[in-house]
Amino acid sequence: MNSVFLRAPIGAYHAGQHLDIKLTAADGYAAQRSYSIASAPGAPRVELVIERLEDGEVSPYFFEVAQAGDTLDVRGPIGGHFVWRPEDGGPLLLIAAGSGIAPLLSIVRHWAEGSSETPVTLLYSARTWDDLAFSPELLALEERAPGFRLVATTTRGRRHRATDYERRLDRALVHEVLAKSPLSPRLVYVCGSTAFVEVATTAVVDEGVVPSRVRTERFGGTG
Repeated sequence: MNSVFLRAPIGAYHAGQHLDIKLTAADGYAAQRSYSIASAPGAPRVELVIERLEDGEVSPYFFEVAQAGDTLDVRGPIGGHFVWRPEDGGPLLLIAAGSGIAPLLSIVRHWAEGSSETPVTLLYSARTWDDLAFSPELLALEERAPGFRLVATTTRGRRHRATDYERRLDRALVHEVLAKSPLSPRLVYVCGSTAFVEVATTAVVDEGVVPSRVRTERFGGTG
């Protein structure tokens, strides 16, 4: 995955929103993709997290072509359901897979900048430990912020800490994570592939979370 920083007059945005970026070829062909904002509201630059898909139409551009100073066609911010504001409260359970970390990272960063005592648990799934984007930042936050807890699960690699897991996310894993939390989540945010979101959402609802308190964001593989 790669971070792209934009200096664009997109206006104020909320943690959890996304932008639409459109690329237009010389022959007029255009392709548009949505990318979640990873930076906290009010940050001097807007940060997007982009995962390269080899057969994608848009994502390879940011790895092979894009240069500092390029102009992009950007629309947004977009989205009103998958957002978190400090007044929304908590406790929060954030569940991410792969590049689905982006909007949840925005929420975590926004939370960390405030004085909120709302407990936050981030359950983050990736293939290997090295695939856990922003892990140094998240681990550092866990060290200095008692209200933040990171739980990583790797599906194809060894865990690095005794508190993490080496398995795919399922109801049993969600049950263990919730059992170790001092308070039940008031709000749950899930972001990842469609299949991942379905599994995670079903798991938290089966564990007693009211469906109306679960907010989801999913992405496809069209990059």
